[in-house]
Amino acid sequence: MNGTQALEACPRLEDQLCFPLYACAKEVVRQYREPLEELHLTYTQYLVMLVLWEHGGMTEGELGKKIHLNSGTLAPLLKRLDKSGYIHRTRPVNNERQLFLSLTEEGEKLREKATRVPQQMQGCIPLSEEELLLLRDLLKRALAGMDDRIEGSA
Repeated sequence: MNGTQALEACPRLEDQLCFPLYACAKEVVRQYREPLEELHLTYTQYLVMLVLWEHGGMTEGELGKKIHLNSGTLAPLLKRLDKSGYIHRTRPVNNERQLFLSLTEEGEKLREKATRVPQQMQGCIPLSEEELLLLRDLLKRALAGMDDRIEGSA
């Protein structure tokens, strides 16, 4: 193989699906920074709060499955939310290895302020409403398929 053939065989960034997914996700998270500063939350903390507002109290493991984060990543984030007064972290007496999460009164109050975030984020991805719904549905389907593959191999 000569130098030209080697270059042609080399994968190109523009041909990769992973790069536009990565770059778009990074940009969307960056755009969330300003509205979330008003709530004193990072994007990942916001995801935790969304799940707790929607589903109520749950274990750290249940939360991790919903937002696709492991305990090592979640633990410091949950400590900060606890320290901020938005959540309680408790260990049941019958199972001290498990960590139960629940919202505090302050965490519940924060929900009202957070209702403005989706409106502030409208237009952050320059696609039509129909395209955004299609993109969301395709990504959800892809993620569900990846979850199924992971569970099937475990």
